[in-house]
Amino acid sequence: MVGVTPAPAQRRWRRWLGALGPGVTTGAADDDPSGIATYSVVGAQYGTTLLWSALFTWPLMGAVQMLCARIGMVTGMGLAGALRQRFPRWLVGLIALALLVANTVNIAADLAGMADAMELLGAGPSDLYVWLFGLGICALTIRLRYHQIASVLKWLALVLFAYVGTALLAQPHWPDVLRDTLLPRVPAGPGAWGALVAILGTTISPYLFFWQAGQEVEEGKAKGRRLTVHRDGVSRRAIADRRLDVGVGTFFSNVVMFFIMLTTALTLHAHGVTIQTTRDAAAALRPLAGEGAYLLYTLGIVGTGLLAIPTLAGSAAYAFAETFDWAYGLDEKFRNAVSFYAVFVFATVAGAVLDLLDVDPIRALYWSAIVNGLLAPFLLLALLAICGDRVLMRGQPSSRLTRGVVALTTLLMFAAAIGMFLF
Repeated sequence: MVGVTPAPAQRRWRRWLGALGPGVTTGAADDDPSGIATYSVVGAQYGTTLLWSALFTWPLMGAVQMLCARIGMVTGMGLAGALRQRFPRWLVGLIALALLVANTVNIAADLAGMADAMELLGAGPSDLYVWLFGLGICALTIRLRYHQIASVLKWLALVLFAYVGTALLAQPHWPDVLRDTLLPRVPAGPGAWGALVAILGTTISPYLFFWQAGQEVEEGKAKGRRLTVHRDGVSRRAIADRRLDVGVGTFFSNVVMFFIMLTTALTLHAHGVTIQTTRDAAAALRPLAGEGAYLLYTLGIVGTGLLAIPTLAGSAAYAFAETFDWAYGLDEKFRNAVSFYAVFVFATVAGAVLDLLDVDPIRALYWSAIVNGLLAPFLLLALLAICGDRVLMRGQPSSRLTRGVVALTTLLMFAAAIGMFLF
């Protein structure tokens, strides 16, 4: 009936759903085809012994992403802009360049995974889809505005539920699964610590830091908070809403990570099957887990790629634009932010070119994840310096709890990296 006031429960649900946005899309983008490849390889090689990492990394990832979100919300700047307030431009430029290189490799792996998935589904040759997906994503990103892109990405996140279904079709023995989820252990072997660093580097990844903060700036612009005076005094409710958003997004991301590792552990590892790519994993799943698991896994690769590639290319574009004072933003028309969109297109097209060269994008990706795991803690140290600066954070620094968890995350990533070299 017209004029009927919604019940309190309805209002809460509407508020909670309305709060979901940048945190959800950022969390979902973490489970891109390259991440799926990393988790699939780990599950196939080590079985369920590293399932605990999905539970363990959730609060770590959540704290890091909330720290980045708060920087963007309070300062109205992305991470590169905030870093420039404390560090020289040349250093921030090197960070932006490293991010571009790593993200281009990721994009190459993602495009290859998506194209292979389409070929496995009988839709045509993979080379065609590398360019179709790459150029199509560039065209749509330039054509659409931020709120349209954000809406599409939010709904694309639902495709990740495919991996929950895939694992359930494998019929897990839940007592064993629960044991390996709750009892941390590092399997024997020289590659185990490297796998752990790769998981950390894939889960807590620099491109997600830049994308989260960049989206907060876009959200602020969409709400009319373009001037410094408009950014002063971000409300407690807005901070609480983003905390919910980030918590849901990172939880969702790690649940999917858990089920991907579980799927390949129960099928590929159980039968002694080793894999290198998502194509290998999909092909191996078909006879072991059935047609349903195969289709869900394969379609999931395409959907997650459509979600992740704009995130990867966009985060590099944000970093360069703020480093060199370019006009930027997904709400800007192409003619007003040519350099920003040029970085976006370059990263995507360069990724497609890598797929045509004699380069193994998956092998490069695995080592890129390890490099991210080695470099991320140094970036986290810089972000800790920023988020505790009361002047830069306009009197609203991150909480001691958030900073404490991020500091712990930094120490753990350093420890995992050292363990990789020692064991």
